[in-house]
Amino acid sequence: MSSGLIGATAAPSEKRAALRAGLESGQLQRIPGAFSPLVAKLIAEIGFEGVYVSGAVLSADLGLPDIGLTTLTEVAGRGAQIAAAINLPTFIDADTGFGEPMSAARTITVLEDAGLAGCHLEDQVNPKRCGHLDGKAVVPTSEMIKRLRAAVAARRDPNFIICARTDAAGIEGLDSAIDRAKAYADAGADLIFTEALYTPADFEKFRAAVTTPLLANMTEFGKSELLTAAQLGDLGYNAVIYPVTTLRLAMRAVEVGLREIDSAGTQSGLLDQMQHRSRLYELLRYAEYNQFDDDIFNFTLGASQ
Repeated sequence: MSSGLIGATAAPSEKRAALRAGLESGQLQRIPGAFSPLVAKLIAEIGFEGVYVSGAVLSADLGLPDIGLTTLTEVAGRGAQIAAAINLPTFIDADTGFGEPMSAARTITVLEDAGLAGCHLEDQVNPKRCGHLDGKAVVPTSEMIKRLRAAVAARRDPNFIICARTDAAGIEGLDSAIDRAKAYADAGADLIFTEALYTPADFEKFRAAVTTPLLANMTEFGKSELLTAAQLGDLGYNAVIYPVTTLRLAMRAVEVGLREIDSAGTQSGLLDQMQHRSRLYELLRYAEYNQFDDDIFNFTLGASQ
């Protein structure tokens, strides 16, 4: 059987070690969001360093807004499907930990069991809001520290990355977000994610003030200026996520196509905009599955049967 045909060949522990090594490598880890295992396979084939599972995308895929309506079971289930499909580390959005500190602790164990390489927990009030919307509220620093300490204590694989996200920059100001980041690192966070920074100067100021590895969020149509991977690398960031990009691209294409079918009565004018059947089969490795089948089901039935 061809290596990795049915699922990933790398064990979850290997993927976690790879993510930790990547964050410590001095090279920016590029982590696009995947809304399905198929998208994750494409991210891996192109050569990115990791795959991200966004809470906003998971909510949207369920037809829900990103306001804390999804459950740990839903998040872990989709994360497990994506992580199982690829050898890349999969990093997932765990919102506020789905409850009190004890719930955050259980979240870590469930995500570890699901094969994830790491997650981020945020300091918003539960239920949370999309990080690039106004009207957010953050918990006191002391409460987030309890959340993080519970998560760190529950971790069994030391390479599982626990990232602390702070939404304080847009509420309390950049200096407060920096103070929170330092406190969260002291509480055991391996990685810091500051949401909704505005300009390169903001990113630079944050990097200069915090020694912990940093993650940048390059989401479209939000508050942050879209910086290139080269810019972020030069600023000293360790990882970047593109959380909703693939969903936005796909949904725009789906909407255009459906409107074309509605107005023209056929999709024939859209064929050059579609992924060809042959390319889908290549990505799914259909030919290797067929060979696998032929190698096993190669018997013939006798006349008496």
